[in-house]
Amino acid sequence: MSGSHSIDSHPVAARTTPLHQWHLEHGGRMGVFAGYDMPIRYAEGTIAEHTYTRAHAGLFDVSHMGVAELHPVHEGFAVVAAAIELFVPCDVDLLAPGRQRYTQLLNRSGGIIDDLMISRSIERPDVLTIVSNAGRKGEAFGHLRAHLPDSVSLLELPNVCLLAVQGPDSETVLARLADDPGTLSSMAFMDVRSLVVAGFEVQVSRSGYTGEDGFEIAVDAAHVVVLADNLVQFAEVKPAGLGARDTLRLEAGLCLYGSDIDETTSPVEAGLGWSIQKRRRTSLGFPGQIRIASELLDGPARRLVGLAPLGKAPVRDQSLLFRDAESNDPIGSVTSGGFSPTLGRPVAMGYVPVDLAAVGTMLFAEVRGSRHQVEVVAIPFVAHTYRR
Repeated sequence: MSGSHSIDSHPVAARTTPLHQWHLEHGGRMGVFAGYDMPIRYAEGTIAEHTYTRAHAGLFDVSHMGVAELHPVHEGFAVVAAAIELFVPCDVDLLAPGRQRYTQLLNRSGGIIDDLMISRSIERPDVLTIVSNAGRKGEAFGHLRAHLPDSVSLLELPNVCLLAVQGPDSETVLARLADDPGTLSSMAFMDVRSLVVAGFEVQVSRSGYTGEDGFEIAVDAAHVVVLADNLVQFAEVKPAGLGARDTLRLEAGLCLYGSDIDETTSPVEAGLGWSIQKRRRTSLGFPGQIRIASELLDGPARRLVGLAPLGKAPVRDQSLLFRDAESNDPIGSVTSGGFSPTLGRPVAMGYVPVDLAAVGTMLFAEVRGSRHQVEVVAIPFVAHTYRR
């Protein structure tokens, strides 16, 4: 998950996170992302940060994202689960305490208003925590607040900051700061636990947006600077900007809101059908259920696919895709594209008709008026290393 796909290097009245000054002191090169002045990279550059995260650990400030809680007004968890299931296609009713799920907030046509992380803590099992993209939190939380039943209330948490520690050394580093390293090491992918880290009570989830093993830490804004300082004191951790976060998530084949998914895109055509659990596939009861049920059964008309340009030139988002080198009729478009530091070559993702979505299909992308051959390939481009 991420906020908006556009970056403006000239901030105008941009918002800031509580780590803004910290970024400047650590050499952050700033730019506006989803309305926030954020570090795009640091002094060593995006490729160095990307590579260090894959080899060791990167520290990402994702405090621009939205955090809210759903509370039952009178009754318990069943009421909250039933309420949120009116908006999302995942199975929340069977979400166990200490676990979280990825899902999508849907509109009436089955398009994606936002993609979300929904978690349920062990300590407060009647409450759900929702994390929304930075560029969509107003729409997402506004939509929920306007349509939730009176039995459930939504509470936004603007003073909660989010830090992501991603990479193979993430557990080693966090264990040095945690009061209970045993609990930390026992966590599997998508587990959520309350821990004391660097002396502060935090909520830790084993998840992230890089394809690497790692953790996302929710901490009070009053403590986030000290926590960041504690993390980067170790040689295994370096600050990383949103540029590296984007190249890492692209290699991992993870969707970016505003590029790969939006209000016209269904979860199925975006390759997110795995996030719709078995019970919801039969019980339905979510917006766009007719479209999504049909796509689950018969397949969508188009699919998000991986693309490997055969040359050295990156194929960027919004590049048109063609069946052959001579055709004047585009059959799709690239939604995300760039250079893969891990693979040393360009990679991209885009939507194509299902009859052209098979791995090995050869297509052409238009780049600055010229046609460049691309091959449909499997995603992710770089294998995930989540702790299963």
